[in-house]
Amino acid sequence: MMLLADVDSSPALLLAQYVILGLTKGSLFALIALGYTMVYGIIELINFAHGDLFMLGSFLALTILGLFGLTSSADPWYLIAAALVLCFVACPLFCALLNVAVDKLVYQPLRNAPKLAPLVSAIGVSFIFMNIGLFWGGSQDVDFPKLIPDAAADNLLPESTGLRFTKKDALVVGITVPLMLLLTAFVKYAKVGKAMRATAQNPTAAQLMGINTEMVIRTTFAIGGALAGAAGVIYGLTIGTVSYTIGFQNGLYAFTAAVVGGIGNIPGAVLGGVLIGLITSLGSAYLGDQWTNALVFSILIIILVFRPSGLLGSRVREKV
Repeated sequence: MMLLADVDSSPALLLAQYVILGLTKGSLFALIALGYTMVYGIIELINFAHGDLFMLGSFLALTILGLFGLTSSADPWYLIAAALVLCFVACPLFCALLNVAVDKLVYQPLRNAPKLAPLVSAIGVSFIFMNIGLFWGGSQDVDFPKLIPDAAADNLLPESTGLRFTKKDALVVGITVPLMLLLTAFVKYAKVGKAMRATAQNPTAAQLMGINTEMVIRTTFAIGGALAGAAGVIYGLTIGTVSYTIGFQNGLYAFTAAVVGGIGNIPGAVLGGVLIGLITSLGSAYLGDQWTNALVFSILIIILVFRPSGLLGSRVREKV
């Protein structure tokens, strides 16, 4: 996202630059984590297929951009704009429909089964999605068209600061933050959002009050899938390469973010995503990439030892 080699080498500025990078990465993790936390909040299912759903969204975006014949930011602006609009409509819609279909075909028949059954089924769906991605994009990393330049001239911060915040970073923050705010407002104030909170607290009581809990569950899967699709587009545009394995790595970080923040809690997922983004960024910078995963999960263990419900899990009664 940012070229750290172009940043002033003073320790303070490097630290600030890594924090900016961590916040940007954390926003993307949080967007994926919201899908985990919403589904868990409603039916207490850890949907391990969610990360691979995000991967399929990125491959669909790559396919759409390929159909437009786009290769770089030098292409006509109107083609780029049309392709991006189509990506941000088609990919969330595709992932939402696919997520709802999986719930209807796989998870709904197991709604009253022992909790291990839907969990194992989610792992199975994850492998199916991963193999679809393997057939779709191949076994090697695939380059995304470089539609958003990342040169030094594209720095949005004054040069006097010595820091870099590029158009790619602005894209991540400018899309993910409003989406998360809209989702929070939707769950808190919309009629369907209130039905989600009622279903999360007591599904039986919600049914007795006339709430169609199955429709609420499907709506939750649809919203979670749409967020995964949007994240897939943003990931491809900012990172620049996609592969069938990106769902596992990023899904694992997103799941960890949801657990750290308090799984089932929307603000917790956002907080956890930001923390994981900062940990991965600073860990890679000061300890090396080979220690990043160990650092992330060590901190996860420490947090869960002292706060088993996550950082925000015990502070709110609502699960979503």
